[in-house]
Amino acid sequence: MIAAVLQARMSSTRLPGKVLADVVGAPMILRQIERLRRIPSLDRLIVATSDDASDDVLAETLEAAGIEAFRGPLDDVLARFAGAIEGLADDDLVLRLTADCPLADPDLIERLLVHHQAVGADYSATTHPARTYPIGLDAELLSAGLLRLAAREAADPYEREHVTPFVYRRPERFMLDGVMQEIDESAVRWTVDLPSDLAFVREVYGALYAETPAFTSDAVRALVAGREDLRTLGDLRRG
Repeated sequence: MIAAVLQARMSSTRLPGKVLADVVGAPMILRQIERLRRIPSLDRLIVATSDDASDDVLAETLEAAGIEAFRGPLDDVLARFAGAIEGLADDDLVLRLTADCPLADPDLIERLLVHHQAVGADYSATTHPARTYPIGLDAELLSAGLLRLAAREAADPYEREHVTPFVYRRPERFMLDGVMQEIDESAVRWTVDLPSDLAFVREVYGALYAETPAFTSDAVRALVAGREDLRTLGDLRRG
């Protein structure tokens, strides 16, 4: 089985409530889930949110939309992930994603899945061995068993908060791999951390979604290339 675990919370420090921000008529997290459900090899999707009262409205939104969710510790995100995958076998694969990436690329994630299984890696990512894709197309892959091992052994608060550093900080212990592209887009921001990021995403969806709900990353690139306002907004976001 391949299960995606989408990490989400309402208490973002820079843009609180962003996961439920409206994007062409629906909460941003539901727009992202629409895209994730187009990943051909994906069997299951679980949103891992917290049991803090601040996330009650998020949990209610997910329940109303029929989305599977798990609630666990707010700050110990690694423990939250371990709880979310409790029913998985050790050799099942877990795709780690975050809910600030509403332009997630199903084709890229499928490529990561195929590559990971072909090379037999313990951990694979779209950011390893170096980031070449836009920030916001991030995805990580490891087995449920390895994620449980990390949850048992990790003591560093940073490793508890960010889930996977316990693995990728130890290349002598685990086989690390990933996918890259020839063009370096590592400075491009397609994530949502700031109000200007959200404005960018809304413009992209507003231009592309109505005609082609399954618009591609190449469609986003072409849109930005042809619109000075989006390039300017991108400059402001990087500034």
